[in-house]
Order: sequence, then C-alpha cells, then structure tokens
Amino acid sequence: MSKPIKIAYSPCPNDTFVFDAWAHGRVPGAPPLDVTFADIDITNAMAERGEFDVLKVSYAVLPWVLEEYALLPCGGALGRGCGPLVLTNEAQRPADLAGKTVAVPSERSTAYLLFRLWAATEVPGGVGEVVVLPFHEIMPAVRDGKVDAGLVIHEARFTYRDYGLSCLADMGEHWEDTTGLAIPLGAIIAKRSLGAPLLRELAEAARASVRMAWDDPEASRPYVLEHAQEMDPAVADQHIGLYVNEFTAGLGEPGYAAVRGLLTRAAAEGLVPPLGPDALAFV
Repeated sequence: MSKPIKIAYSPCPNDTFVFDAWAHGRVPGAPPLDVTFADIDITNAMAERGEFDVLKVSYAVLPWVLEEYALLPCGGALGRGCGPLVLTNEAQRPADLAGKTVAVPSERSTAYLLFRLWAATEVPGGVGEVVVLPFHEIMPAVRDGKVDAGLVIHEARFTYRDYGLSCLADMGEHWEDTTGLAIPLGAIIAKRSLGAPLLRELAEAARASVRMAWDDPEASRPYVLEHAQEMDPAVADQHIGLYVNEFTAGLGEPGYAAVRGLLTRAAAEGLVPPLGPDALAFV
C-alpha cells in the first residue's frame, strides 16, 4: 500500500460528504488518506507554513501559497446564493457599521475578503476593530453583545434566526450583483512537490469521491453527522445541497473565471499579492 496522503479539511458537512468515500477506502485505486480535521482559519495557517500534503483552504489564501501548492480543479466549494452574511442583533443599515467591532472567522478567509470589498463601498469611513473568532462562537458573540456584528459562513445561513439575529448584508449577493461571477469559497490544494502524476491521481480521486457521494448519499450520512457537531440532519442536508455542486466535480472555465476575478480585484485593491499568469494552472 502506498504511503497515506496527509490531508486536513473541516468537519463541515460539505467536506465530510465530499471526502467520505475516499477517506474510507471506497474509491478504487485512490491513495489512502490520513485525515486531520481543522477549521478553515487553522488550515489556512497550515498552508502558509507548508504543512500537510493536501488541504482545504480559503481561496483568499491562494496568493500566499501557490508557489508551494497547486490548486486542484475539483473538490472545493464555489456557487451562487451561498455567500457569507453580515449579522447584527437588530435591523440596521450598512453605514451603521462604521467604527463598529466585527467578528470574522479568519483574516485570510474568502469571507473576509468579500467583506472588505463590500465594506469599501458600503461602509463610509470603514468598520472599527475586526476580531477573529472560531466560526461557532460568532453568532453567540453577536447575540450576547460582545461584538457589534459578525461575518458568518456555512450553515449559519439557515440558523441565524434561531439566535434572534438579523441579516445586514449578503456578501455573495453583493459579489454576484457587481461581477456576475460565482462565489469562490473553499479550495483544495496539494503540494507541488508530490509530482504531476500523483497530483493528477489526487484530483481524480477527489472527483470520484464526489460522484460516489452523489450516487449514494446515504453512505456518507454517518460520517457527516458524526462530525456535524449536533447539527440538525435537515440543516446538514441543506448545507451539502448548497455547497456541493457542479463546481465541486470540476471548476471548469466559469469556476476559474470566478477565482481569477476575485483575486484580481482583491489585488487591485491592495488586499492580496498579485497572481502570476499561470498561478492557477493545474499540472
């Protein structure tokens, strides 16, 4: 048996759904996986330190890591109608965030990058302090008045009303309205040092794992719910339905256009380093 591939991804339903078949040895011929679970802020930092063979990271971190890692053309999360939300305790206007404290899941997250692009035009004078909190702590912090607003991702789209919170703005809606592009959220990257043949093998394994999950959704359910942290199974299903889509099976030109659009615009605003012309190319 070949040496296991060290991989880190989140315990969120979309990742466990995508990787279930591969992680449990059901993808014929695929290299075995040694899985570590970690939230996106942690995997982003792992990528910057060059840790792990394969990682699920924010697209926003790519400009810092693409010399060492290659972007896999499948397995990640892009979409429409699935962007991060800015939540507050009561209905407000975007301008009311000026000078306020906002909790975010990661300063290198795509969510925060979309938020900065949005705030540049919608919050005159800019927000005040930005604090990084683990994803699951953000909505309670807003509810309890510890921060003025919170930037949330994933299943919070379906649960924020349970916390008595209001949606101030939808970052994905703003991005789609202003660019017409899909929303790039999470990417799968692998070390270039693994070599082109293995990188292609990893991409095919990820694609096969996605298709096997679609063909038999019930097979992944125990793995999904085991790691979903008391999430309602119906919410987990909504989460998977929103974030696992045709872009997960293959970025295609629309997916690559969305990624280039985000990172090019962010670089023009001085928010990320510029990408080289072939930085996103796969082997």
